[in-house]
Amino acid sequence: MPFEIEKKFLVTGEQFKRDAEKQVRIVQGYLSTVHERTVRIRIKGDTGYLTIKGKGNESGTTRYEWEKEISVSDAEELLKLCEGGVIDKTRFLIKSGQHTFEVDEFYGENQGLIVAEVELEDEDEAFDKPQWIAEEVTGQDKYYNAMLMRNPYKNW
Repeated sequence: MPFEIEKKFLVTGEQFKRDAEKQVRIVQGYLSTVHERTVRIRIKGDTGYLTIKGKGNESGTTRYEWEKEISVSDAEELLKLCEGGVIDKTRFLIKSGQHTFEVDEFYGENQGLIVAEVELEDEDEAFDKPQWIAEEVTGQDKYYNAMLMRNPYKNW
């Protein structure tokens, strides 16, 4: 069974943009945002994706994830069926030691929120934290994209 193990952090400043090796625009919506499972439709650059994520473990670090590439036209059609609201963001990819941080800068109702994630092989795996990494928010539901759609950052 495929699982993702990741830690999530808030980001300070703009240095991460200068450190980025790549960036891509992402628009996504959700067919289901129930806590036990989310079903996401995403257009990332010129590729579409259908993703199902399960409920996280107690720490929120590990959860089931299944993803399938789909055409952009299929993703555009499925986005029309999604629950209200979309997530619009730019993702910056930044190498730090042996890991790559994915930093998401949000727009629209989530403007001002910048979150970094790092995928790990093990929950206790050590990794180098760039200087722009701030508070860890792993496992805090309000920072999940599915929750940001329901309760945007501007409402906090």
